[in-house]
Amino acid sequence: MKQKTKTALFIGIAAFTAILSVWGPESLAKYQDRGRFQQIYTETANTSQAGYLYKLGADEKLTILSRCLNSQTRPESEQHSLTHPDNSNIYPESDGSYAFVANYRNPYDQEISDDKIYDKCNDALSQLKAVGILPDDVMEMDASSYDATLYSAIDVLEPRNNIAVWMLNLKSSPKNTAKENRLMDVCMDAEDGKIYEFFVRTSLLWEDIDTDRIMEKWARYMGLDSPAPYESDNPLLESTPYFKKYVFSGAGGESTIVTIGYYEGINELFLKISR
Repeated sequence: MKQKTKTALFIGIAAFTAILSVWGPESLAKYQDRGRFQQIYTETANTSQAGYLYKLGADEKLTILSRCLNSQTRPESEQHSLTHPDNSNIYPESDGSYAFVANYRNPYDQEISDDKIYDKCNDALSQLKAVGILPDDVMEMDASSYDATLYSAIDVLEPRNNIAVWMLNLKSSPKNTAKENRLMDVCMDAEDGKIYEFFVRTSLLWEDIDTDRIMEKWARYMGLDSPAPYESDNPLLESTPYFKKYVFSGAGGESTIVTIGYYEGINELFLKISR
Protein backbone atom coordinates (compact mmCIF):
# COMPACT_ATOMS: atom_id res chain seq x y z
CA MET A 1 0.00 0.00 0.00
CA LYS A 2 2.77 2.34 0.89
CA GLN A 3 4.55 1.52 -2.38
CA LYS A 4 1.41 2.38 -4.37
CA THR A 5 1.06 5.65 -2.50
CA LYS A 6 4.66 6.60 -3.26
CA THR A 7 4.20 5.72 -6.92
CA ALA A 8 1.04 7.80 -7.17
CA LEU A 9 2.75 10.72 -5.42
CA PHE A 10 5.72 10.51 -7.81
CA ILE A 11 3.42 10.44 -10.84
CA GLY A 12 1.51 13.44 -9.50
CA ILE A 13 4.67 15.46 -8.93
CA ALA A 14 5.93 14.61 -12.44
CA ALA A 15 2.62 15.64 -14.00
CA PHE A 16 2.54 18.90 -12.07
CA THR A 17 6.13 19.65 -13.13
CA ALA A 18 5.30 18.99 -16.78
CA ILE A 19 2.24 21.26 -16.68
CA LEU A 20 4.23 23.98 -14.91
CA SER A 21 7.03 23.86 -17.49
CA VAL A 22 4.50 24.34 -20.32
CA TRP A 23 2.15 26.94 -18.87
CA GLY A 24 4.28 28.48 -16.15
CA PRO A 25 6.54 30.82 -18.22
CA GLU A 26 3.64 32.12 -20.30
CA SER A 27 1.48 32.79 -17.25
CA LEU A 28 4.36 34.49 -15.45
CA ALA A 29 5.06 36.70 -18.49
CA LYS A 30 1.40 37.74 -18.68
CA TYR A 31 1.44 38.60 -14.98
CA GLN A 32 4.56 40.73 -15.37
CA ASP A 33 3.18 42.44 -18.48
CA ARG A 34 0.06 43.55 -16.60
CA GLY A 35 2.36 45.53 -14.31
CA ARG A 36 4.23 47.17 -17.18
CA PHE A 37 1.59 48.04 -19.76
CA GLN A 38 0.57 51.74 -20.09
CA GLN A 39 3.42 52.90 -17.88
CA ILE A 40 6.52 54.96 -18.74
CA TYR A 41 9.94 53.83 -17.60
CA THR A 42 13.19 55.79 -17.90
CA GLU A 43 16.72 54.44 -18.00
CA THR A 44 20.02 56.30 -18.06
CA ALA A 45 22.10 55.21 -21.03
CA ASN A 46 25.88 55.28 -21.11
CA THR A 47 26.73 57.47 -24.11
CA SER A 48 30.45 57.65 -23.49
CA GLN A 49 31.03 54.93 -26.08
CA ALA A 50 28.25 55.99 -28.46
CA GLY A 51 29.37 56.17 -32.06
CA TYR A 52 32.85 56.16 -33.52
CA LEU A 53 34.37 59.26 -35.09
CA TYR A 54 37.10 58.44 -37.57
CA LYS A 55 39.92 60.97 -37.27
CA LEU A 56 42.23 61.62 -40.19
CA GLY A 57 45.92 62.29 -39.65
CA ALA A 58 47.66 65.35 -41.05
CA ASP A 59 49.19 63.37 -43.92
CA GLU A 60 45.82 61.80 -44.78
CA LYS A 61 44.14 65.21 -44.85
CA LEU A 62 46.85 66.59 -47.10
CA THR A 63 46.52 63.67 -49.52
CA ILE A 64 42.73 63.84 -49.73
CA LEU A 65 42.65 67.62 -50.11
CA SER A 66 45.27 67.62 -52.85
CA ARG A 67 43.36 65.01 -54.85
CA CYS A 68 40.09 66.85 -54.41
CA LEU A 69 41.50 70.25 -55.38
CA ASN A 70 42.81 68.72 -58.58
CA SER A 71 39.36 67.37 -59.42
CA GLN A 72 37.79 70.75 -60.13
CA THR A 73 38.38 74.33 -61.21
CA ARG A 74 39.75 75.92 -58.10
CA PRO A 75 37.87 78.93 -56.66
CA GLU A 76 39.96 82.08 -56.59
CA SER A 77 39.69 85.84 -56.61
CA GLU A 78 39.37 87.76 -59.86
CA GLN A 79 42.76 89.42 -59.38
CA HIS A 80 44.46 86.11 -58.72
CA SER A 81 42.88 84.41 -61.74
CA LEU A 82 44.08 87.20 -64.02
CA THR A 83 47.69 86.46 -63.08
CA HIS A 84 47.45 82.92 -64.46
CA PRO A 85 44.37 82.57 -66.72
CA ASP A 86 45.23 79.11 -68.09
CA ASN A 87 45.17 76.54 -65.30
CA SER A 88 44.38 73.56 -67.49
CA ASN A 89 47.94 72.22 -67.38
CA ILE A 90 48.46 72.99 -63.71
CA TYR A 91 45.29 71.37 -62.37
CA PRO A 92 44.32 68.48 -64.69
CA GLU A 93 40.95 66.79 -64.42
CA SER A 94 40.84 63.81 -62.07
CA ASP A 95 39.33 60.37 -62.59
CA GLY A 96 36.24 61.28 -60.57
CA SER A 97 37.26 59.40 -57.43
CA TYR A 98 37.49 62.65 -55.45
CA ALA A 99 35.05 65.54 -55.11
CA PHE A 100 35.44 69.11 -53.91
CA VAL A 101 32.01 70.63 -53.40
CA ALA A 102 30.62 73.76 -51.77
CA ASN A 103 28.63 73.19 -48.58
CA TYR A 104 25.42 75.15 -48.26
CA ARG A 105 24.73 73.78 -44.79
CA ASN A 106 25.63 75.29 -41.47
CA PRO A 107 29.01 74.16 -40.06
CA TYR A 108 28.87 71.19 -37.70
CA ASP A 109 29.58 71.66 -34.00
CA GLN A 110 33.26 70.76 -34.38
CA GLU A 111 33.73 73.07 -37.38
CA ILE A 112 34.53 76.78 -37.32
CA SER A 113 31.32 78.79 -37.64
CA ASP A 114 30.71 81.70 -39.99
CA ASP A 115 30.94 84.27 -37.23
CA LYS A 116 34.27 82.88 -36.00
CA ILE A 117 35.99 82.31 -39.31
CA TYR A 118 37.89 85.60 -39.50
CA ASP A 119 39.02 85.47 -35.89
CA LYS A 120 40.35 81.95 -36.45
CA CYS A 121 42.00 82.93 -39.70
CA ASN A 122 43.72 85.89 -38.08
CA ASP A 123 44.89 83.62 -35.24
CA ALA A 124 46.44 81.33 -37.86
CA LEU A 125 47.92 84.34 -39.63
CA SER A 126 49.60 85.38 -36.38
CA GLN A 127 51.07 81.89 -36.02
CA LEU A 128 52.47 81.95 -39.56
CA LYS A 129 54.03 85.35 -38.88
CA ALA A 130 55.48 84.19 -35.58
CA VAL A 131 57.37 81.29 -37.17
CA GLY A 132 58.54 83.33 -40.15
CA ILE A 133 56.36 81.81 -42.86
CA LEU A 134 54.65 85.13 -43.61
CA PRO A 135 56.02 88.69 -43.27
CA ASP A 136 54.89 90.74 -40.28
CA ASP A 137 53.35 93.45 -42.47
CA VAL A 138 50.63 91.18 -43.92
CA MET A 139 47.25 92.68 -43.00
CA GLU A 140 44.54 90.90 -41.04
CA MET A 141 41.36 89.65 -42.71
CA ASP A 142 37.80 90.90 -42.17
CA ALA A 143 34.30 90.12 -43.42
CA SER A 144 33.97 93.38 -45.33
CA SER A 145 36.94 92.60 -47.59
CA TYR A 146 36.66 88.83 -48.07
CA ASP A 147 34.24 86.15 -49.16
CA ALA A 148 34.26 82.87 -47.23
CA THR A 149 32.81 79.59 -48.49
CA LEU A 150 32.76 76.22 -46.74
CA TYR A 151 33.78 73.24 -48.89
CA SER A 152 33.95 69.48 -48.42
CA ALA A 153 36.81 67.44 -49.84
CA ILE A 154 35.58 63.85 -50.18
CA ASP A 155 37.12 60.55 -51.19
CA VAL A 156 34.13 59.24 -53.15
CA LEU A 157 35.15 55.59 -52.82
CA GLU A 158 35.67 55.97 -49.05
CA PRO A 159 33.23 58.73 -47.98
CA ARG A 160 34.37 58.60 -44.34
CA ASN A 161 37.64 60.06 -45.64
CA ASN A 162 36.58 63.67 -45.93
CA ILE A 163 37.56 67.05 -44.58
CA ALA A 164 35.89 70.44 -44.52
CA VAL A 165 37.83 73.57 -45.45
CA TRP A 166 37.07 77.26 -45.60
CA MET A 167 38.10 79.05 -48.80
CA LEU A 168 38.58 82.79 -48.29
CA ASN A 169 39.06 85.13 -51.23
CA LEU A 170 39.68 88.87 -51.38
CA LYS A 171 36.61 90.54 -52.87
CA SER A 172 37.03 91.97 -56.36
CA SER A 173 35.06 95.09 -55.43
CA PRO A 174 35.33 97.85 -54.53
CA LYS A 175 37.81 98.41 -57.32
CA ASN A 176 40.02 100.62 -55.21
CA THR A 177 40.72 97.91 -52.62
CA ALA A 178 44.43 98.01 -51.83
CA LYS A 179 46.14 94.68 -52.45
CA GLU A 180 49.58 95.40 -51.02
CA ASN A 181 50.41 93.19 -48.03
CA ARG A 182 47.10 91.37 -48.28
CA LEU A 183 46.18 87.74 -48.41
CA MET A 184 44.47 87.12 -51.73
CA ASP A 185 43.34 83.51 -51.24
CA VAL A 186 43.42 81.18 -48.25
CA CYS A 187 42.44 77.53 -47.77
CA MET A 188 41.95 76.74 -44.08
CA ASP A 189 40.97 73.57 -42.22
CA ALA A 190 37.43 74.01 -40.89
CA GLU A 191 38.18 72.12 -37.66
CA ASP A 192 41.65 73.03 -36.42
CA GLY A 193 42.09 76.32 -38.33
CA LYS A 194 45.39 75.30 -39.96
CA ILE A 195 46.18 77.06 -43.24
CA TYR A 196 46.84 74.66 -46.11
CA GLU A 197 47.34 77.26 -48.83
CA PHE A 198 47.82 80.98 -49.21
CA PHE A 199 48.45 83.58 -51.90
CA VAL A 200 49.72 86.85 -50.48
CA ARG A 201 50.95 90.17 -51.90
CA THR A 202 54.14 91.22 -50.12
CA SER A 203 57.03 93.65 -50.38
CA LEU A 204 59.42 90.69 -50.70
CA LEU A 205 61.40 89.84 -53.81
CA TRP A 206 62.01 86.27 -54.93
CA GLU A 207 65.66 86.46 -53.89
CA ASP A 208 64.50 87.38 -50.36
CA ILE A 209 62.51 84.16 -49.98
CA ASP A 210 64.14 81.09 -48.41
CA THR A 211 61.81 78.37 -49.68
CA ASP A 212 63.51 75.55 -47.78
CA ARG A 213 63.11 77.35 -44.47
CA ILE A 214 59.47 78.26 -45.18
CA MET A 215 58.60 74.71 -46.19
CA GLU A 216 60.28 73.17 -43.15
CA LYS A 217 58.41 75.53 -40.83
CA TRP A 218 55.09 74.97 -42.61
CA ALA A 219 55.51 71.18 -42.35
CA ARG A 220 56.14 71.48 -38.62
CA TYR A 221 53.16 73.84 -38.25
CA MET A 222 50.90 71.34 -40.05
CA GLY A 223 52.22 68.35 -38.10
CA LEU A 224 53.81 66.70 -41.14
CA ASP A 225 57.12 64.92 -41.59
CA SER A 226 59.87 66.81 -43.37
CA PRO A 227 59.46 66.77 -47.18
CA ALA A 228 61.93 65.91 -49.90
CA PRO A 229 62.72 68.20 -52.86
CA TYR A 230 60.64 67.35 -55.92
CA GLU A 231 62.90 66.91 -58.92
CA SER A 232 61.57 67.68 -62.39
CA ASP A 233 63.08 69.01 -65.60
CA ASN A 234 59.76 70.48 -66.75
CA PRO A 235 59.92 74.30 -66.51
CA LEU A 236 56.20 74.59 -67.36
CA LEU A 237 54.88 73.08 -64.14
CA GLU A 238 53.86 76.60 -63.06
CA SER A 239 52.87 79.81 -64.80
CA THR A 240 55.87 81.50 -63.23
CA PRO A 241 59.59 80.65 -63.41
CA TYR A 242 59.98 81.33 -59.70
CA PHE A 243 58.97 78.25 -57.74
CA LYS A 244 60.24 75.22 -55.85
CA LYS A 245 58.34 72.01 -55.27
CA TYR A 246 58.49 69.53 -52.40
CA VAL A 247 57.02 66.06 -52.00
CA PHE A 248 55.39 64.70 -48.83
CA SER A 249 54.87 61.00 -48.25
CA GLY A 250 51.24 60.19 -47.63
CA ALA A 251 49.10 57.34 -46.42
CA GLY A 252 49.07 54.15 -48.46
CA GLY A 253 52.30 54.99 -50.25
CA GLU A 254 50.78 58.03 -51.95
CA SER A 255 52.58 61.36 -52.12
CA THR A 256 51.56 65.01 -52.32
CA ILE A 257 53.43 67.87 -53.91
CA VAL A 258 53.54 71.25 -52.19
CA THR A 259 54.78 74.30 -54.08
CA ILE A 260 56.21 77.59 -52.93
CA GLY A 261 56.21 80.14 -55.74
CA TYR A 262 56.26 83.79 -56.60
CA TYR A 263 54.61 86.00 -59.23
CA GLU A 264 56.99 88.74 -60.22
CA GLY A 265 55.55 92.18 -60.92
CA ILE A 266 52.69 91.84 -58.44
CA ASN A 267 55.00 90.46 -55.72
CA GLU A 268 52.67 87.58 -54.87
CA LEU A 269 54.06 84.76 -52.77
CA PHE A 270 52.12 81.53 -52.70
CA LEU A 271 52.12 78.12 -51.03
CA LYS A 272 49.78 75.54 -52.51
CA ILE A 273 49.25 71.80 -52.54
CA SER A 274 48.71 69.66 -55.61
CA ARG A 275 48.98 66.10 -56.87
